[in-house]
Amino acid sequence: MHKDSADDVLPDRVARIQAEWRRVRPDLDPAPQGVFGRLARLTAALDRELEPVFRSFGLSAGEFDVLAALRRAGERGERSPGELASSTMITAGALTKRVDRLEAAGLVRRDRAPTDGRARIVGLTAPGRALIDDAIVAHLENERRLLTAFSENDRVLLESLVRRWLATLPDET
Repeated sequence: MHKDSADDVLPDRVARIQAEWRRVRPDLDPAPQGVFGRLARLTAALDRELEPVFRSFGLSAGEFDVLAALRRAGERGERSPGELASSTMITAGALTKRVDRLEAAGLVRRDRAPTDGRARIVGLTAPGRALIDDAIVAHLENERRLLTAFSENDRVLLESLVRRWLATLPDET
């Protein structure tokens, strides 16, 4: 069995939960909880670490995601609502609320699509572009900080494992 530094730490909350299940239901194998419980705790902890950077720019994580998706669209910084929904990690309903808030703040604009007057496009304004250009630098620095516990090889392996796992799940392409 492979042993690494994570195995050398004191039992965490997930290990205690697993031990309790083993005690009261020895017929069950709670091993999957080791992965899922820790992933849930890790996600919550990482969200707590990422959110202050977004807040320092006056954004929520979802608003950052919308601005970043528009910036990644290229020089014009525009996408249709459908393209924007498929380029972000938020639901279509949440997207509308975020675009409304970003528009009210003067960071995005809604225009008629040039090829179809009934269709709309969402685009970055100059202040929106400037904000996301600054925010992405701070965000990537923060993400690098959060990964300092891992060597470069470990980061590559972790990304590969997560990517492979995601590829097995529906709607994760």
